[in-house]
Amino acid sequence: MGFKRLCLPAQRDKNESEVLFVYAIIKTGGKQYKVQEGDVIFVEKLGAADGETVTFEEVLAVSSNDGLVVGDPTVKGAKGTASGVKNGKGEKIVVVRYKSKENEKKKQGHRQPYTKVQIASIVA
Repeated sequence: MGFKRLCLPAQRDKNESEVLFVYAIIKTGGKQYKVQEGDVIFVEKLGAADGETVTFEEVLAVSSNDGLVVGDPTVKGAKGTASGVKNGKGEKIVVVRYKSKENEKKKQGHRQPYTKVQIASIVA
């Protein structure tokens, strides 16, 4: 029967409070996203071509080693930049309308367009 050696806080390489977690909460397309540098997210369709740089001006909050900065309603001077990786459509959703006793049926499909972006930097 083996035992797992536990690290004491003094033996750790970095203390949890010393590790830098930079993230931001951005708003685009009526939705809010928590992003870090290097994240790949799917947002509502933007007018950007593949490989084009996109700037998110509406940054609601920024967290860094200095602490959390929350905007009112946005953080002044903060922005996030991303590169557009791909434009596409999501999976098909089938919408069926039916009225009982009236012989009325309608089947319709919908595919939501999206833009896949990779977060390049967060500037606060």
